[in-house]
Amino acid sequence: MDKRKCLLLGDYTHPRFHPLQGVDQQIGEILHELLTVQCSENKKLLLSEHLAGYDLCIAYNELWNETVSPQQTAGLLSYVSGGGGLIVLHTGVSLAKRYELAQLIGGKFTTHPPYGPLKFRVQQHDITEGIEDFELDEEPYRFEFDPFTEKTVLLEYEADGEWLPAAWCHRYGQGRVVYLMPGHHEPTFRHPAIRELILQAATWAARIPHTS
Repeated sequence: MDKRKCLLLGDYTHPRFHPLQGVDQQIGEILHELLTVQCSENKKLLLSEHLAGYDLCIAYNELWNETVSPQQTAGLLSYVSGGGGLIVLHTGVSLAKRYELAQLIGGKFTTHPPYGPLKFRVQQHDITEGIEDFELDEEPYRFEFDPFTEKTVLLEYEADGEWLPAAWCHRYGQGRVVYLMPGHHEPTFRHPAIRELILQAATWAARIPHTS
């Protein structure tokens, strides 16, 4: 049986803050038993004809100063609504500069206070099964949620005495979408809780049957 395929998109050449180098290797290791991970910075792979061959797409794109094209936007929307799995990691939320993709992701980035130690609290879901609350140095992204999407919050972090969303999932058409805030740089992906979270998010989003 051929292994399922995952497309990991990010930036190698001109990333401002979040290079794909290093992160690509970690994600490849995390998912190696489930999926073959192909890494690219070519946004043209978001077109429908290219995405169709993948079971899962992971977006780590850095698009704070640009947007994807209408054709690429339509490609990602049709891929997910037709049954594809999408994981948006950390900086990948910059895709939400296009309002259609903000709705697909379920929210958009508003700001973030400085990088530092954060406490994370886990909510119950298949994606978080077996994961305990944990601490991690990260960028505490803040979000504005799209009111139309029924989201399940998976993870929260503490800031100024309140708990804010750090990960969520929802269904979109026939597809499944997961957003994970942690992912600022390679050390994050070495944390056991994050590795487990990505593995289980991929299993859920790509609908991979559990093997005992």
